[in-house]
Amino acid sequence: MNTYFAVKWLHILSATVLFGTGLGTAFFMWRAMASDNIQAIAVVSENVVRADTWFTTPAVIVQPLSGIWLAHLLGLPLGTRWIVLSLVLFVLVGCCWIPVLFIQHRVARRAREFAQNNQPVNEDVHRLMRYWYGLGWPAFIAMLAIFYLMVFKPVLA
Repeated sequence: MNTYFAVKWLHILSATVLFGTGLGTAFFMWRAMASDNIQAIAVVSENVVRADTWFTTPAVIVQPLSGIWLAHLLGLPLGTRWIVLSLVLFVLVGCCWIPVLFIQHRVARRAREFAQNNQPVNEDVHRLMRYWYGLGWPAFIAMLAIFYLMVFKPVLA
């Protein structure tokens, strides 16, 4: 396998992990919250924090590095419009993701406290989760757009 295909494989794999982990954790957090079962919410929210630490964070680091490396290997200037747009969208995803990290840590901590005291979920956790979902939608749409740009590499006017 030559360098280009190795880097491309790494780039696609990390994009898949980034997108898949985000979609998966959002689904399981949504289902746990819908159950209103504090034990389930505590376990799922703690695992969402773990998933972001173990899977999403490394993928977030690999994505721009492998993408810039691929552009270099292909001789594409970083000023190529679809690359610029991809990077702008990636920054948008990051601007959504960073607050989400803090929110899910707080939700996990609060849910664990409630679970230990056999208390139901309170409005503070529901409010935090509304912010969490609200930040997730633009990130999800931006990731879809980045996938489009990576696959089709459109000539943008």
